[in-house]
Amino acid sequence: MGTPGEGLGRCSHALIRGVPESLASGEGAGAGLPALDLAKAQREHGVLGGKLRQRLGLQLLELPPEESLPLGPLLGDTAVIQGDTALITRPWSPSRRPEVDGVRKALQDLGLRIVEMGDENATLDGTDVLFTGREFFVGLSKWTNHRGAEIVADTFRAMAVLTDHPYASLTLPDDAAADCIFLRPGMPGVPPFLLHRGGGDLPNSQEALQKLSDVTLVPVSCSELEKAGAGLSSLCLVLSTRPHS
Repeated sequence: MGTPGEGLGRCSHALIRGVPESLASGEGAGAGLPALDLAKAQREHGVLGGKLRQRLGLQLLELPPEESLPLGPLLGDTAVIQGDTALITRPWSPSRRPEVDGVRKALQDLGLRIVEMGDENATLDGTDVLFTGREFFVGLSKWTNHRGAEIVADTFRAMAVLTDHPYASLTLPDDAAADCIFLRPGMPGVPPFLLHRGGGDLPNSQEALQKLSDVTLVPVSCSELEKAGAGLSSLCLVLSTRPHS
């Protein structure tokens, strides 16, 4: 897990989308994911929103749930945001492509510059992209292909195949624990926050996370939402600069 550098701007807004009943029925599975406890998933989602707003001091914008979009709460997959630019992704699954419409409008209303992926051969999942504050890393996967990665590079002009910048590393016992969100708050003099999976989800990784003495740790749970394929970073979009109106 790389710690973002000084190039990562201070955060002001977070965008989330409510959990629809269709997610609990397993419709979002489409590929055999188990049904989940709707009430528990909605509680986890509500706690996440509360911590983004109250603990981190972000202006929280919540899109309403849409029953036709069971995986809509995973809106971190739908855009890559840096500064005042938002690249709207092209999900690998055609059934998920309508998810980008509400996200696009919300980001437009915030004054961000919208960039579309015009290549029908490209696929991109926003949570396959990591911005360290200095450069972008894109993981090629079932959901993100090489053309999608090229469009990230074309949009932000800040990615290379290899890097010589030194990064400190932290080894965590649980792979899922590496799915963290690093935020620089808008309040001056406040240290950065690291939103991470808490001890109730991944107890074996908590001791290692405590070694990060230069950040304020903010634990959250998404164990029920994880059953639908949600990781922590897929459940919200954070704007790293104050957009122009």
